[in-house]
Amino acid sequence: MKNKRAGIYTLILFFAIFFFEPYASKGACTVPEGYNFILINRLYRERLLFLGQEVESEISNQLIGLMIYLSIEDENKDLYFFINSPGGWVLPGIAIYDTMQFVPPDIHTICLGLAASMGSFILVGGTITKRLAFPHAWRQ
Repeated sequence: MKNKRAGIYTLILFFAIFFFEPYASKGACTVPEGYNFILINRLYRERLLFLGQEVESEISNQLIGLMIYLSIEDENKDLYFFINSPGGWVLPGIAIYDTMQFVPPDIHTICLGLAASMGSFILVGGTITKRLAFPHAWRQ
């Protein structure tokens, strides 16, 4: 009975370490509270970044930190940056753009929904041959 219980505890510990280990802190998450943070961490591990709101200082700092961290982790794997933004502040947007030019990996920029104003500027900051807009995306 003890061996069976120890085996179950070992299995639970294995799953806890490999599937529920936090990748980004809750403060670095770019989705509102209440969402499943395990999902967003999994997307970050796959090098998928999202800008789904107005460009502001907080989201800018989070995305810059993620881009730098992921480029340090592996500078040969591309980053995928999904944009659905109505625009926003100029200086935080330029900071994101400059970081996209600074990090070694290529950055694929994909427009979903809307990329207006600063969102459009960030969209063109991706690698020249790796920019994409979905057919019904609205770019201004």
